[in-house]
Amino acid sequence: MKQVNRKGFTLIELLVVIAIIGVLSTLAVVALGSARTKARDAKRVADIRQIMSALELYYNDANRYPAALTAGQAISTNGVTYMNSVPANPTPVDSGCESYPNYTYSTPANGSTFTITYCLGGQVGDIGKGVRTASQNGLTQ
Repeated sequence: MKQVNRKGFTLIELLVVIAIIGVLSTLAVVALGSARTKARDAKRVADIRQIMSALELYYNDANRYPAALTAGQAISTNGVTYMNSVPANPTPVDSGCESYPNYTYSTPANGSTFTITYCLGGQVGDIGKGVRTASQNGLTQ
């Protein structure tokens, strides 16, 4: 009787490879989710710092802070634009920050100070997670 030489993989070998690929892809998805959260928080801090810089430039020229800020609108006065478009809070909002889906800007009627409230899902550098504020004095730790 002649022996047939078959080439290929057995079913068990294929199942082992599929299982390994499944485990590796699960780990990659979990790591990617964490990286996305960190990236959103880093963007929030960068956005707030850019807004603060634009507000300080505005204050130097106008001797007051603007009465209101709206995402997507410019920060400008007397024909000078300090920021073309105020950034919006990145989505999705992180767990624990559901009450702060947007950056919140406030200033008193005389425009002498400002406060921007935002929320971080995790620590960014020396800035802790949770609800944070920024003002003309800097970012809260």
